[in-house]
Amino acid sequence: MGTMATIDLIAQPGTAEVLAGIETTFEDIENVFSLYRPDSELSRIAAGRLPLTESSAQLRGVYEESLSWRNATNGAFTPHRPDGVVDLDGIVKAAAIERAGGLLDASGSSDWCINVGGDLLCRGIQSDGRPWTLGIVDPEDRGTLLCSIVLQGERRAVATSGSTERGDHIWRDGSRTNSPFRQVTVVADDIITADVLATAIVSGGRTALDDATERWPIDVLTVGSDGSMRATAGFRAALAA
Repeated sequence: MGTMATIDLIAQPGTAEVLAGIETTFEDIENVFSLYRPDSELSRIAAGRLPLTESSAQLRGVYEESLSWRNATNGAFTPHRPDGVVDLDGIVKAAAIERAGGLLDASGSSDWCINVGGDLLCRGIQSDGRPWTLGIVDPEDRGTLLCSIVLQGERRAVATSGSTERGDHIWRDGSRTNSPFRQVTVVADDIITADVLATAIVSGGRTALDDATERWPIDVLTVGSDGSMRATAGFRAALAA
């Protein structure tokens, strides 16, 4: 999907096979959903060469899930770009991370962290026995961190949305969004919720932020267009020393 994936874990018997399976999983997802590949199923739909109604059950299932999230967020999250193209990147990357995590869990690996384009899902602890500590990049300077957070308890998924990594790519209701937030980081129990709601908050602004924090068990850090930062109590409690 035009980004990089890394996995941190302690190698054990069978690790190479599991990683190969994850690579195959990512490749399969690329072949179906990547708009960076002109021959992918979704690219053929975007080009008008394949009707959405005739697409695979896998693609239609993810599209239906995206529509469910659009309804749940009152349109703040949507799979429809302003040019009419169906773009499922906002949920597929998280789904790929979730599937990779499932493969690691099934292999018996208990301590790992998957990072795909800055969105992370972790289990257990680091190799030195410490909890996973993750940095949040400064949107003004990608070489600098705003802060670091410690992942403990149930909330082991972190997603950041905004214009830092991919430029202006978030829209709402068929048009580009004019968000008060330059960057939003969401910590949640699962990566799909974290990823979707980070995008929805950037898109929907303060209304979406208030709605999401009231309805979902998440912690949030926002960076405003003026550089101001706001964090929920749970996010502040997770800050690393």
